[in-house]
Amino acid sequence: IITPQLLLESQYLAGKNNISRACRGVTILYTQNMLEIILIILAFLMMSAGLVGIFLPLLPGVPLAWLGLFIYAFATGFTAIPLLHIFIFLFLTLLTIAIDIAAPIIGAKKYDASKYGLGGAGLGFLIGVATLGPLGVIAGPLLGAFAGELLSGKTSEKASRSAWGVFLGFLAGSLLKLIIVLAMAGFLLISFFS
Repeated sequence: IITPQLLLESQYLAGKNNISRACRGVTILYTQNMLEIILIILAFLMMSAGLVGIFLPLLPGVPLAWLGLFIYAFATGFTAIPLLHIFIFLFLTLLTIAIDIAAPIIGAKKYDASKYGLGGAGLGFLIGVATLGPLGVIAGPLLGAFAGELLSGKTSEKASRSAWGVFLGFLAGSLLKLIIVLAMAGFLLISFFS
């Protein structure tokens, strides 16, 4: 390990004219270390935002967590986390995004939701988030799907069944996001402390 003191001593032994060059070397080492520290702090902040983003709908949780993992790997020169692992987690991130979009639709279709139910779930999500905040993430699609199914002419029993399918799909997508982000966070922590 090259320390600033070792660098200064070696340059001093090589000749007194090299002291200014040695000081520049210490400045470069200090700047690189500060940049690495800042990037690592940023990586942990992004990972934390990713964990929060699982529960807050407007934050893209899994992509933020992946970005935090990537920043940490970059800051450590891809020695703590190899590039192969970064690509594996990127694939899982993209897969999670696709499943997160498809899961409520699949759940709704499994429980015989109509186009009105699906549209109501989407509209309910937007209105729910805008009016109820984090609670609206769950209540909005559920109530929206129910209202959409009632508008399509289904009975309240069939409408509630379709709304339940949307809700189960949403929960499945959220559970998958939680698992992937926790895996990334665990990978980051293990890499940091090892």
